[in-house]
Amino acid sequence: MKKGDIVLVSFPFTDFSGIKNRPAIILIANNLDVTVAFITTQINWKEETDIILQPNTGNGLKKESLIRLSKLATLDKDLVLGLLGKLDTSTMEYLNNNLKKLLQIV
Repeated sequence: MKKGDIVLVSFPFTDFSGIKNRPAIILIANNLDVTVAFITTQINWKEETDIILQPNTGNGLKKESLIRLSKLATLDKDLVLGLLGKLDTSTMEYLNNNLKKLLQIV
C-alpha cells in the first residue's frame, strides 16, 4: 500500500454504534498503520478542500465520489480489506495542494 491507493476499509461510525466498509485514499502507510481520507458518494457534503472523483477503471469507484480531506483517520493495516484502484498523477497533485491548504502549510 502506498499514497494514492484507493482501498476498502472496515471503519467504525463516529459514534461507534457500528462498522461500515467504505473506500478511502491512503495518505501515509507504514508497517503497522495507514492514515486515510474517507471517500463518500455524498457530494453535497463538499467542503473547500474536498475533491470530487469521477468513476473510472483506474480508481475502481462505481459512482461519482468525494474525497473528504477533513475526515482523516489512522487505522491498523488489518482494517484494509483490499485495493480498489489508485489516483492518477494530476489528482494526486491536487490532493497534495489541498492537504497543504487544509493543514495550513502554505
